[in-house]
Amino acid sequence: MPAKAFTAEDAQTANVVLADADRGSQAVHDLVTAYRANRRSGTANTKTRGEVRGNNKKIYKQKGTGGARHGDKRAPIFVGGGVVFGPRPRDYSKKVPKTVRKLALRRVLGDLVRSESIQTVDTFAITDGKTKTFISTVEGITKPGKILIVGSAFDDSTYLAARNVVWAQLVTPLELNVEQLILADSVILVGDAVATLAKRTA
Repeated sequence: MPAKAFTAEDAQTANVVLADADRGSQAVHDLVTAYRANRRSGTANTKTRGEVRGNNKKIYKQKGTGGARHGDKRAPIFVGGGVVFGPRPRDYSKKVPKTVRKLALRRVLGDLVRSESIQTVDTFAITDGKTKTFISTVEGITKPGKILIVGSAFDDSTYLAARNVVWAQLVTPLELNVEQLILADSVILVGDAVATLAKRTA
């Protein structure tokens, strides 16, 4: 399966919109921040003095002990007492406007094109389902590193061959996100994946 470098001219021909190197950096930052915030469970929880176990009986009399004045043993200064201003369950998710998402995708794709890190192939399939075959095929297309293979569909044998290769990932063009592109050293676009990306960047 012969590979071809995806250039800015190819992007223009395929109607894939690329952002200039001086535009979109803030959009990329905002989108990746939102991705990571949305993955947070927000389940961290501490108990206040009203929630910890124990009664509210005064631990000793107010005067005459020579010690500090205390109320119940659930006070925050005691071991096992409540926590002041501790974490409570919350929603960390962030919403990013569609225009910002689109600009971020254009910028990251533009950076990959400028660094000559995108290759295109007509088809990508590992018919024998062997990891060795998968590795040799990918190495024949692009340089070693963290590699994204973007295609509309892959057969079961291709997924089987790729599942133990930690430096390669199979993904559809609709599922592809900016964070994956940032972390990739090179990208292989298969078949009509270019057309799908053109729709996403338009």
